[in-house]
Amino acid sequence: MEESATNISNVSQVIIDTINNLLNTLFSSIDNSVYDTLDNLAFINVHSFNNSFINDIFNHNSGNGLIIIANSLLLAVCLYYCFKLLYSYFTGIQIERPYQFVFKLLIFGIFINCSHFICETLIYFPSVIAAAIRDVGQSVLGEEISFSNLISSLNSVVSVDTTSFNVFSFDGLIKSLTSISFINLLLSYSLRYIMIQVLIFLTPFAFLTLINNSTSYFFKAWLKIFISLLFLEIYISLVLLIAFALNLDNGEIVSKLLCIGSIYALIKGNIYVQHFVGGISTDISANINLLKFKSN
Repeated sequence: MEESATNISNVSQVIIDTINNLLNTLFSSIDNSVYDTLDNLAFINVHSFNNSFINDIFNHNSGNGLIIIANSLLLAVCLYYCFKLLYSYFTGIQIERPYQFVFKLLIFGIFINCSHFICETLIYFPSVIAAAIRDVGQSVLGEEISFSNLISSLNSVVSVDTTSFNVFSFDGLIKSLTSISFINLLLSYSLRYIMIQVLIFLTPFAFLTLINNSTSYFFKAWLKIFISLLFLEIYISLVLLIAFALNLDNGEIVSKLLCIGSIYALIKGNIYVQHFVGGISTDISANINLLKFKSN
């Protein structure tokens, strides 16, 4: 009986060691590859979207660029108004006065043709504010405010190394939660990056919808979503600044819980910003739960 119990204990220990080794390898791989990518996705600037594809698609000399398509639709809207104005003379229906329509046509026509510059301006100001917040933190705290440095601080707090990692311990549980949470952030920031590009492509058409009062709601929705996605960068910088300002080097349980709290604040950042300025959610877990709810 004692020998059988010993064998069972040995098998259990081998299984536990195997699980710890596999998870330790996985988390080490995440440490080495994910966090620099998080910095690139979370902290965007004008140069992040200043590539040849976007420049070509907004080029006025391009035969199939977005500006050419938007200007063609602008001409179609103008022709539609002319027919509508002519029709109103026979029916007596009140429509927008010609000088009002021409004024809006000129103003928003300029906006359409300057949409690339407008997008760069919208991206520039939040990125400058976020960079200023991180620079202030770096000058005060003496270390760079970034995700790559944050994971180094977290690893020092949870005291995880390659020889003593145990997923069934408190430190191992925290390490598991932080790694999974950062994967969630990686997917969320990737979705945010793609959504910003989509909104950039929609910019000329968003200004086009302002010419007609019945379609102006599209511009309001576009602007609200765009601002919320850009404002998220400022929120991320503030949370990271607070996380670095906390005393996380003493190894106490409170410090470890504060680590989890700061990461949770980053995960829920898009939801908080959405409640504050509106927009859409890029939280992957929330979107998956929403899909499950709709399928049921």
